[in-house]
Amino acid sequence: MNKPLRRIAIFCGLLVLTLLIRDNWLQYLKADSLKDDPKNRRVTIARYSTPRGDIIVDGDPITGSTTTSTSGLNDLKYKRTYKNGPMWAPVTGYASQAFGANQLESVEDGILSGTDDRLFFRNTLDMITGKEKAGGNVVTTLNAAAQKAAYNGLKAQGGKGAVAALDPSTGKILALASYPSYDPSSFAGNSTSTDSKNWTKLQKKNNAADPMLNRALRETYPPGSTFKVVTAAAALENGLYTSADENTKSPLPYIMKGTTTELKNEGNIPCKNATMRIALRYSCNTVFGKIGSDLGNDKMLAEAKKFGFDSEQFTPVRSSSSVFSENMNSSQTALSSIGQFNTAATPLQMAMVASAVANDGKLMKPYMVDKLQSSNLDTIAQTDPQELSQPLSSKNAQILQSMMETVVKEGTGTKAQINGVTVGGKTGTAQHGVENSENPYAWFISYAKLSDDSSPVAVAVVIEDDNANRDDISGGGLAAPIAKSVMEAVINSKK
Repeated sequence: MNKPLRRIAIFCGLLVLTLLIRDNWLQYLKADSLKDDPKNRRVTIARYSTPRGDIIVDGDPITGSTTTSTSGLNDLKYKRTYKNGPMWAPVTGYASQAFGANQLESVEDGILSGTDDRLFFRNTLDMITGKEKAGGNVVTTLNAAAQKAAYNGLKAQGGKGAVAALDPSTGKILALASYPSYDPSSFAGNSTSTDSKNWTKLQKKNNAADPMLNRALRETYPPGSTFKVVTAAAALENGLYTSADENTKSPLPYIMKGTTTELKNEGNIPCKNATMRIALRYSCNTVFGKIGSDLGNDKMLAEAKKFGFDSEQFTPVRSSSSVFSENMNSSQTALSSIGQFNTAATPLQMAMVASAVANDGKLMKPYMVDKLQSSNLDTIAQTDPQELSQPLSSKNAQILQSMMETVVKEGTGTKAQINGVTVGGKTGTAQHGVENSENPYAWFISYAKLSDDSSPVAVAVVIEDDNANRDDISGGGLAAPIAKSVMEAVINSKK
């Protein structure tokens, strides 16, 4: 071969090699980014070319799909619909042709859209038989009656708030409500003027109520006196006190260590050297603040972490991390141990605290997806309950149960009493704002025990209400009745 031809051959070979490298780069290295590029409509067209699978509660779908007009620029055949959209939005999230998806609609998109690799055999069989491709189903752990009770209770209060309810023995999420809420159906279409206007109105910058915030999972609040349950657990687990009825070494007034500042109680209540039972019943800041200070930051932090603090939870939807700080001095630890200073918790986190106590000290991992199904209802994945940690021994958990049950029998939580059912609880009023200038948050955490000693439900309720009183009775007055209705709904559904 002469020299010019050899050069041409080498040049052509280099071109072919370059094309092969480029092709592999596109197919393997850039595939995901190209697939997710907003300008690539093929993925979106494919996603909405067939009916989407459903999200199921108690055997019934709370979602659906409907055909859309394919005229003009809208080449997407189906759009998402929702039943009781505002009530279920904290569970489902949204799936919008124009604005994407979040929460279960996003986390389980592969199953719902039918593109998950686990559906390959089913999709291949449907292709052979000529059956239209369809998405699979996401079967949740939610209890419809409990969710309705939670949402309606929050709505009746008229302010902002959230509810989380768990099955203590398994970690199943039974209710997850947030108020105010939104209807995902209102912007499920493809950038029509109505969808765009509805979406814009819901954005936080245009809506101070922030209805798209999932307060049950994504908002952290100072937990106030409900955190005293964690502090009591720390006292028992570390041997500072060994029973609910021994007197604590708690002076009145109590000056926080290293300061000249008095830690005050709300009202004239019997807190001097009170037992932990009495201190929890009346919600003594002095007793539990001193317990936290005496134990120290390290021991309090270790106990809080056992309950799930300082870790995100994946249900599989992500829940924000609750906070108990490290490297605090004695007075900061005292304030944090009564649920103030930097301490912050999601409603899900405080439901986890109540559930661990109810489950004799064992904390189960919270989850809201029971199983995933193919379009013909074959189970392709099943969630098994999983132990997350053991914050308390069984003995200490039962001591703490007796203390929380006293709160409901004759303390600040009497409005959570249920005939024929043993209820344990703790009220809380969390101060916030500069020098506590803003109205407090009303909290209530609780669990129910049946005659067979089983505990089917644990609940946490938080209310952001401008009418909240500055004492623990606001938690008992505003939040406890909602918790009661949720517990009753779960109990009645099991009869």
